[in-house]
Amino acid sequence: MLRWLLILLVGLLSLALVAGLLGPFLISPRPLPDLSSATDVALPESRFLTIPHDGTDGLMIHYLEREQEAAEGPVLVLLHGFTFNAFTWNGMMDDLDGAGRVLAYDQVPYGLSAKPVRGEWSGSNPFTKAAALEHLFAFLDAKGVEQAVLVGNSSGATLAMEAALSRPERVSGLVLVNPWVYVNRPSFPESVAEWPQLRRLNLWLARRLGSSGALLDLSYHDPERITDERRALTTLHTQVRHWDLAWGELFVRAMSSPVDVSAHLADIRQPALVIIGEQDRVVSPEDSIRAALALPAADRILLPECGHVPQEECPAAVAAAVRDWLWARAAPETSP
Repeated sequence: MLRWLLILLVGLLSLALVAGLLGPFLISPRPLPDLSSATDVALPESRFLTIPHDGTDGLMIHYLEREQEAAEGPVLVLLHGFTFNAFTWNGMMDDLDGAGRVLAYDQVPYGLSAKPVRGEWSGSNPFTKAAALEHLFAFLDAKGVEQAVLVGNSSGATLAMEAALSRPERVSGLVLVNPWVYVNRPSFPESVAEWPQLRRLNLWLARRLGSSGALLDLSYHDPERITDERRALTTLHTQVRHWDLAWGELFVRAMSSPVDVSAHLADIRQPALVIIGEQDRVVSPEDSIRAALALPAADRILLPECGHVPQEECPAAVAAAVRDWLWARAAPETSP
């Protein structure tokens, strides 16, 4: 009897191994059909420009812009988080009247920005951390912005901090909304991340996360506040050709790209404001407080009844916090 049980166990383990090796190949690598170009999907307030990226003819960037009348404050550049897009800021952009210009753009390959797929570039991979920084500064150059206050949510806050470290002369201040700093996730060698099975599994995960809106629900303290319009804006990318393949490429690259900004917080010298949603279920408020304490020149504010994307859930409170911080920074310069 024991012999037959061992044979059955070995058989089941062998089947599981085969399924693990071959199962991912059942995930189709073909792009989703019947999708449109980004310009066809664009909203009336959408704007586009092209930035350079080596090995390509350039990457199209989608962005939003507000210019406040009679404002002489700094330029604010708003950076969204993982799976979100520039429209995550649209509820508060008009209320940032302490700034001269307010810009928000879709990072590659989110929202309506370029969705490069393998074979469309011959130079550096457009989904690396270095590429994201290159795209940010290329966007600033294209808009004629010499120096900006970077306002980032979640992984957008990580990008803002990396920018402040890499080119401090271009970044005059930081507003970090629930910053994604203390990340406890494994990273793999690039050779492992490129396994065909893992590439297919990442494509499946990208399609699931990109179309379900599950992270949107998790990012609100009260998901009942999410309107149908907000859901449509968050998943706007799903109408754009090759979105799934580009997201799959991004997910593959993320597997071998550790988040290590926490080791360099003491080197960030720009003044910063850390805005913390007290009911954040994605990044713990304790981690955001810890990051604020590690930054040499940071203020912090806690927003009650707000989750991971307070710029959507509590836009008036976030806008007021940013305005007050900008005015406080400007006060010494304008005092007699």
